[in-house]
Amino acid sequence: MQSCNAQPADTHAPQPTTIDNQQSTFRSSLTLTDFTEVAAATIDGVVHIKTEMTQLTPLYQSFFGFIIERGVQRQTYSAYGSGVIVTTDGYILTNNHVVQDAERITVTLNDRRELPAKLVGNDPATDLAVIKVEAEGLTYIPFGNSDKVRVGEPVLAIGNPFNLTSTVTSGIISAKARNMNIIDNPRSNETPLESFLQTDAAVNSGNSGGALVNSNAELIGIVTAIASGNSGNYIGYSFAIPSNITLKVAGDLQKYGYVQRGYLGVQVTEVDANVARQTGARETKGLYVVKVNRDCAAERAGIRQGDIIVHVAGKEVNTFAEMMEELGLFSPGDEVDVDYVRDGHSNSVKVTLLNLHGNSQIIRK
Repeated sequence: MQSCNAQPADTHAPQPTTIDNQQSTFRSSLTLTDFTEVAAATIDGVVHIKTEMTQLTPLYQSFFGFIIERGVQRQTYSAYGSGVIVTTDGYILTNNHVVQDAERITVTLNDRRELPAKLVGNDPATDLAVIKVEAEGLTYIPFGNSDKVRVGEPVLAIGNPFNLTSTVTSGIISAKARNMNIIDNPRSNETPLESFLQTDAAVNSGNSGGALVNSNAELIGIVTAIASGNSGNYIGYSFAIPSNITLKVAGDLQKYGYVQRGYLGVQVTEVDANVARQTGARETKGLYVVKVNRDCAAERAGIRQGDIIVHVAGKEVNTFAEMMEELGLFSPGDEVDVDYVRDGHSNSVKVTLLNLHGNSQIIRK
């Protein structure tokens, strides 16, 4: 994973909106307990996205037994999805797979206005993208804290399944930190970050990029996938990217055009009963360190092969997805506490995370 002249500021000029400061200023005056109120407060913050792409298809002709290419046929086709407005001036979160390769992006608001959109940045490793429309005074959905989401908590999914605009479905959080191995990341030097919220709220084709909101009308996830079997339609479960990850990714895409990821530089396996027997671990908890990458953050901090990582930044980690979710909130140069067990003894160390290149410099697209 790792290989390891100045101008005074114009204080009167309008300051650009950032996703971070827009969200941090939101304060809800209501404690919403009725889902009719939640739907009313959030439905205008979800948009319909149409993308258009051109596909080139070779044209062939048979000539005296030989197949000869006679040119190409250009065919335009469309795809559809959903998006979530996260600032009043038109920054929208969606899935990367909704907008990747798009030559034209059109956003339809809940009031039926159609606006062209441009791609601000995309991140295949999390299947997230940020797009922007030129508008002011839009209704947006504030971010909630996905770390505080509890299994069994009621939620709403809002999107545009089958091109049916502004559709709301309800369910509960069925599980957290699900790794489904469904993100196909073309950047081979990065590990896909999958730590989905699982819900039984009905989601279908077209919901991708839509909102998963809690009973306080806060965004806790971006809907990204469904369990569909061979039908391609919803059969009981859907999955959403946690809001804490989306906020970090969106902020980096807006600022740098590329997500700044901090890495430990370890290869781990989950400590189950079999691993505990083989390694002598006293509990079936944590992540057993199989390998420490040379000259990476973990090695520099003194973590060794055979250690069992049990907490990252104060959060208990028992699965690879949980560790990746927690690390995904930090950037190269950030210092995080890592608790681990070595030879039956608990230890704690501060680790300065590094980027893919083994340093803490900003990586730009």
